[in-house]
Amino acid sequence: MDLRQFLMCLSLCTAFALSKPTEKKDRVHHEPQLSDKVHNDAQSFDYDHDAFLGAEEAKTFDQLTPEESKERLGKIVSKIDGDKDGFVTVDELKDWIKFAQKRWIYEDVERQWKGHDLNEDGLVSWEEYKNATYGYVLDDPDPDDGFNYKQMMVRDERRFKMADKDGDLIATKEEFTAFLHPEEYDYMKDIVVQETMEDIDKNADGFIDLEEYIGDMYSHDGNADEPEWVKTEREQFVEFRDKNRDGKMDKEETKDWILPSDYDHAEAEARHLVYESDQNKDGRLTKEEIVDKYDLFVGSQATDFGEALVRHDEF
Repeated sequence: MDLRQFLMCLSLCTAFALSKPTEKKDRVHHEPQLSDKVHNDAQSFDYDHDAFLGAEEAKTFDQLTPEESKERLGKIVSKIDGDKDGFVTVDELKDWIKFAQKRWIYEDVERQWKGHDLNEDGLVSWEEYKNATYGYVLDDPDPDDGFNYKQMMVRDERRFKMADKDGDLIATKEEFTAFLHPEEYDYMKDIVVQETMEDIDKNADGFIDLEEYIGDMYSHDGNADEPEWVKTEREQFVEFRDKNRDGKMDKEETKDWILPSDYDHAEAEARHLVYESDQNKDGRLTKEEIVDKYDLFVGSQATDFGEALVRHDEF
């Protein structure tokens, strides 16, 4: 999908949203749940499998024999052990779980990387990104679709410079990932807040007042009566969002709203997996300890299915 197609799609989505004024727009960036399954190891390890592998990858292990699952798990352990010291720590396991849960982000970056690394040097410069994304509209000061591409380009350039840690206007893949998905990086959070405030702050006074806050989520569209969730959001703004009670949200209050400090599900799961698998209780795992508890980390073909085959052969 090129930029023009994307913006047309965005326009249609906006129109659709406006046609349903009771629907709520959510700007809050929450850490996703590791699994939609219940975490009850007494019943099954399905939650742990989803957390460790990601839900889609976990399904592929369910088709493997126990031997195949152990072999593939051993290869994964080698990737998790970042410092190659032969042990997997809680931090290494937490990083892996976060990677597994956000694999879609890296897949998205890979797709976009191919379209923007025009000279195939393993880097994406701002010039490459600008030409690939805006090249065909830069010479058109008044595009037919009414979008202000130059304003969008200025905003993109500012974000690109923020992602580019060494300031050379050339992004590594990690910096390009931070550019495309800034909410995933601590050093990019200020730009997420700034862009959000610019979107909502209609009078450009540097703050978000109550009406701007509500107006971003809800369009009256001629309806006099607000739905209950809008009334709740008004109360939320007054009681919780506007911490200093001055009638508006500043940068820090906006940051607390859209980037809350969530419970770290990945760390909790990493500690759980280490606790359950750490046979010598030294606080870290060897490959052998992990593979010995393979059924906790990954699935395989059901044991009772294997037993049924044995019984069938005996019969």
